[in-house]
Amino acid sequence: MTLAQLQSFVLAARLGSVKAAAAELGVTEAAVSVAVAALRKELGDELFVREGRGIALTAGGRRLTALASEILNLAEQARRSVHDTPGQPRQMQIAATHVAAEHIGPLVDAFTARDGNLEITVDSAAGGELAGLLEHRRADIAFGPAPTGDTAATIAAVPFLRARVIVVAAPGHPLAGVEGVSGAEAAEARWLLGPSELDPTTGAGLLFDRLGIEPEDTVGFTSSAGAIAAAAAGDGLVVALAHAVVDAVRRRSLVRVDLAGTPIVEVWHASTLGFGRALPAALAMQRFATSPEATQAISSGRAGAVSSRVQARPHVTLWSAMGAASGGE
Repeated sequence: MTLAQLQSFVLAARLGSVKAAAAELGVTEAAVSVAVAALRKELGDELFVREGRGIALTAGGRRLTALASEILNLAEQARRSVHDTPGQPRQMQIAATHVAAEHIGPLVDAFTARDGNLEITVDSAAGGELAGLLEHRRADIAFGPAPTGDTAATIAAVPFLRARVIVVAAPGHPLAGVEGVSGAEAAEARWLLGPSELDPTTGAGLLFDRLGIEPEDTVGFTSSAGAIAAAAAGDGLVVALAHAVVDAVRRRSLVRVDLAGTPIVEVWHASTLGFGRALPAALAMQRFATSPEATQAISSGRAGAVSSRVQARPHVTLWSAMGAASGGE
């Protein structure tokens, strides 16, 4: 039994298919199948059977999922402990929704100003993926919605920000100045979307889901800052955090659209592993996120604010001030 075999099995179990596990690992489906077959032979249990387009775990498979997850978590903890050399920078991984990732730069700067020996990496992910990233030790702390589902009981989530979500557009937009814009009218307009697209846990996806809006015309951007800049240029409607566009609204380069049902409130949580499994630095950041200093740092920032303390990785999505100049894709 190897860690690679356990990882293949756990991913297949959690994602519900061998194909999804292979895509997550960046290997072929055959490689995942071979790994699971080796576990089946060694443990004398089928572990899971195919059911429709997915899989169904056996009783033994369910027990192995829980135990294997803990084994993988401990292995990751051991790896970090070995590389945690005194005097060398300590690493912390943050996972955040695309919207949160574009706004937590000032919070990261304020927190790391207290600890010059901490390097931080940020992954952007859909809100529904945050709990899994924590459970698999791919993130030490997550910013976004509170985890739901089976993993929620093992995650410690603390609310730290109530963000007002509004719709804005250029002053010359046809819906600017209209009182009580209906959902039907809004659905016919062009919407400018950041990278979270229609993630129902955050930003535009959350607003559309709550108000029952199904937009007919959407344009995607590499960042929320890019979508906001395009809205100011008159290209369409954009969903934004109120504090992120307050200066633009004050200057009248953007105006709030009176869409029925808005503003809505998006509650952000700082989440870590529970039961004493979280890194001390992650717990410290979680506590800091609820402080007035952190709230002020985020509220005074703008979308795309870059943290000088974030270490870029080629395969992750980080916020970038350059996003304001990005066009639609």
